[in-house]
Amino acid sequence: MINKILTLGIPAVGLALGAALSGGALADGPALEKDHEYLVVANYPNNMHVIDVEADTLYKSCELPDSFGPGAIQMAPDGKTAYILNNHYEDIYGVDLDTCEVTFHAPMGWKSGERTKSIFSFAISPDGDELYAVQNPTLLFRDHYRVQPPRLAVYDTSSGKNAKPVRTFPAPRQVTVMMTGDDGTLYMAGPDIYKVDVTTGEREVAIASRNWERPLYAPPDVLNVWPIQSPSNDFTILYTTARFQDETYDLNTADWLYGFMNVDLETGETSTRDFGELVEIYFSGILSPKDDNIVFGVLNRLAKYDIEKQELIGVAELDHSYYCIAINHAGNKIYLGGTFNDVAIYDADSMEKLGSVQLPGGDMAISTSQIFIR
Repeated sequence: MINKILTLGIPAVGLALGAALSGGALADGPALEKDHEYLVVANYPNNMHVIDVEADTLYKSCELPDSFGPGAIQMAPDGKTAYILNNHYEDIYGVDLDTCEVTFHAPMGWKSGERTKSIFSFAISPDGDELYAVQNPTLLFRDHYRVQPPRLAVYDTSSGKNAKPVRTFPAPRQVTVMMTGDDGTLYMAGPDIYKVDVTTGEREVAIASRNWERPLYAPPDVLNVWPIQSPSNDFTILYTTARFQDETYDLNTADWLYGFMNVDLETGETSTRDFGELVEIYFSGILSPKDDNIVFGVLNRLAKYDIEKQELIGVAELDHSYYCIAINHAGNKIYLGGTFNDVAIYDADSMEKLGSVQLPGGDMAISTSQIFIR
């Protein structure tokens, strides 16, 4: 575990916290209440926690099977089951949040002699009946490894604890996060943002990323590992780029910019927009559900931008770095997760800190924080 923490750049204090409380010591807690808003997140040693977003308190905790990592979570549309990619990127589990029972389990490797990882790349269909995962298999031989082509695997979420794919299709390399549109279309973020028909496997480019053609723009740099299910029902991916003054492409006079690529998951409409000057790095970002002209980003500070004006309009200094951002459905509270074992809460209008929720166990590392309504 020490190596994992050091690799991620997370202070080792999380290790001591994780050792102090094993998953078996966690109380399951009550069932979730209908029409209530919650946040779910995972942490070391291998726990899943539910926070009451209305009261901003820890509601319940569940112990997870196997090992932690990366703790990427997506919620089922009915708000009952949390699907988590865990066990060193090799297994997806469906956890009933009312009972903490694992009701679904899909190992990413299902062929003999295969070790397979999914790099944050899974999503749930809008009706909750199917789960999609891009898998990266490697065949293990006695004296060498042989990397295999990636595949898109489709699972029936009612398959139980020994789920096998019902369909598979070829997939592009370097796919990270994915999300589904209301019409069932799967969007996957890789070298470009792809639009995939999950019944045939056919795909096309929805948004050009590495291959965009924007005059006087450098190719974008994208960090995208948190599959954030936004209350505004969109798929937002941050990028940084350089905009040159002329065709001399002089880096010394270029404008260095932040922007986002966005898919409206209700309509399928796509956009690519710059929103501000590049002065610091953000690990994740989210649009405001009450004002689509506002975007937030987080890493070492929480920042708020006016998209039309491309102007920084609010900043909150943080106690430490946070990786993953979430926002409630009303759009008035921001929740920051990742790194340590505290979820910080900020007022989305004033950018003032409202409080924090301490989680039992160790650090969240790169777990995804998801807000949902039961």
